[in-house]
Amino acid sequence: MSSTRTSRTRLLAAAATVVVAGLSLTACGGGTGVHDEGAAKVSSGSELAAAGISARPTSDAGSESEPGARTEPDAKTGAGSSAVETASLTGRPAAKAPAKGTATKAKAPAAAKSVTCEGSTTKTVAAPLSRPLNHLLLTVTNTGSKNCDLYYYPAVQFGQSQSVPPAIEDSMPQAVVTLAPGESGYAAVILSAADGSGKHGYTSKSLDVYFMGRDNAGSVGKGAHPALPAKGVYVDDSVKVTYWQQKMEDAINW
Repeated sequence: MSSTRTSRTRLLAAAATVVVAGLSLTACGGGTGVHDEGAAKVSSGSELAAAGISARPTSDAGSESEPGARTEPDAKTGAGSSAVETASLTGRPAAKAPAKGTATKAKAPAAAKSVTCEGSTTKTVAAPLSRPLNHLLLTVTNTGSKNCDLYYYPAVQFGQSQSVPPAIEDSMPQAVVTLAPGESGYAAVILSAADGSGKHGYTSKSLDVYFMGRDNAGSVGKGAHPALPAKGVYVDDSVKVTYWQQKMEDAINW
């Protein structure tokens, strides 16, 4: 026990001697100022413990840190640091919340698809032509609010006839004729042979026009019933129709 006290006394005396010596050396210098004495020697933990000096760190307030104490994470970042500190560590800017009052723009609805042209959304006019001879021009105007498609060719019936005239295959356009609201499409009806070679001719005072569906499996929707001249039109068994055309001149060219 006495040996321990003696060792402790010697260590304290040695430490005091070092401090006094440092102060004496600093004070000496002929009044020219304080000289750098170099880094102070750090005593080992065992030496401090033997001297009865605690080696535990203290907090900024001067109280000892409790064992197991930890830094609470920042409420914003959850990592114990602010958003600015996080940005500087990761090299990425901190995410910003959208400004108040900023509204997200809604996407415009997609344009409505085209529907099939038929009698309830179109107006059909039949006009006999003097040239070319024996031609009847059909004009269909889209009266609806959506684009409509004229598929294939008109299915026409004159008077009480039960048959539908065939189409001129060479008149098929490269694309389906689409009519925007207010636009018109055209087809021609060749009523009879120009050289008089047609047979079973008759005069018709009424006409029905039907519209083909996309699948070409028959007519769809309502038909149209355009008026004919009061004297009627002459039709024989050579009657035929063109496909629907976007331009009038393409229809009457046949």
